[in-house]
Amino acid sequence: MDISKLIEIVEEHLQDSDVFVVECTSTPSNEITLILDADSRVSIDTCVAVSRAVDAVFDRDVEDFSLTVTSAGIGEPLKLLRQYRKIIGSPIEVLLKDGIKILATLDDATEQGITVSYDEKVAVEGKKRKELQHIVRTIAFEDIKAAKEYLDYK
Repeated sequence: MDISKLIEIVEEHLQDSDVFVVECTSTPSNEITLILDADSRVSIDTCVAVSRAVDAVFDRDVEDFSLTVTSAGIGEPLKLLRQYRKIIGSPIEVLLKDGIKILATLDDATEQGITVSYDEKVAVEGKKRKELQHIVRTIAFEDIKAAKEYLDYK
């Protein structure tokens, strides 16, 4: 199965909507998983319509494949700049490549990386106790191992 052709067909089908392809993976046995996201939300009807659009182009008798079309779930890692941009102002959990985990508010997302803000207790010179300071930090995408929208269930 030609994944690039499949993505091209799906993107053409979605071109007049706010839905976009996040990822498309295929196993050696042609089990294809297509993950969609949207600036608003992805409905089950959209997933069904995309699956039907693919079925209309590819003949399952010629190319034996299974296709799963799903939406990017809450709590799934963010992969595209567009996904970051849609959650600006929301809490985000960022795991850096050096193993540090940051829970912050996503303030901005650019081609280079993200800007987050959070409160942290910091040692202040001349004082015994650490004081809470508001930190604003820019993180390059190459320094991020994984990032996802943070949901507080409390």
